[in-house]
Amino acid sequence: MSRVERRSALKSGSKPGSTRAGATPSQPSRGPSSRSADSALRDDRGGVATLRTASTPERILDAALSSFGTRGYEATSLDALGNSLGLSKQTILYWFPSKEALLAALIDRSASELFDAMESALVGAGQGWERVEAVVRSVFRLAARRPELLGLVREVSRLGPPAATQMTAALGPLLTRASDFLEAEMDSGRMRRHDPKLLLLAIYSTVIGMATEVEVLRAIGEEPTARSLVRRRADVLELLRSALIPA
Repeated sequence: MSRVERRSALKSGSKPGSTRAGATPSQPSRGPSSRSADSALRDDRGGVATLRTASTPERILDAALSSFGTRGYEATSLDALGNSLGLSKQTILYWFPSKEALLAALIDRSASELFDAMESALVGAGQGWERVEAVVRSVFRLAARRPELLGLVREVSRLGPPAATQMTAALGPLLTRASDFLEAEMDSGRMRRHDPKLLLLAIYSTVIGMATEVEVLRAIGEEPTARSLVRRRADVLELLRSALIPA
């Protein structure tokens, strides 16, 4: 099954590879006060109650993103993940046959979200430095609104292959375009000459580090507040502008 097919299956709530959409494993009763695996959020509008449901695999992926992106992959057990959702470990393993498979599915989904965020940032961004600035601002917006997503990127980089290889492959087209853009800007003289791939790596490390490395920031006396995030964004943009734009 391809990455696109697997992501579509997870969104629809059908088990990847299953021939029966919506099939569910037998589960022990968790008592009258527990919700079903597909929990419902009740919304009373004009006296008419509607139900908004999240599929079980999506709920599992959401919980995994929160835990992997903050506590770390190794520090997260499937038992603890299940407990946080009111599910058994066996239910998680029904949808994702191993912890590694869960991480792989999460990388696919997260890479897609990152790709979409970067694409949206570049719409109407103009040319040259404006495009670099748009991407940096987009990453810092994610740091404010979805810190667990960037936390996962950092964690996957730390884990190394095969997780890091998968993330790099998923973001490959975006990285290639970024490298080609930097090289074209250098060829035109609008940016200083550097190795575009090394420059891209340096930009990635600087931006992700400044946006997510909370403990490192605290060690140098920088508290991770919303105000400091805005200041760090300005500092990163000034640093990159000085390094890239000729005097």
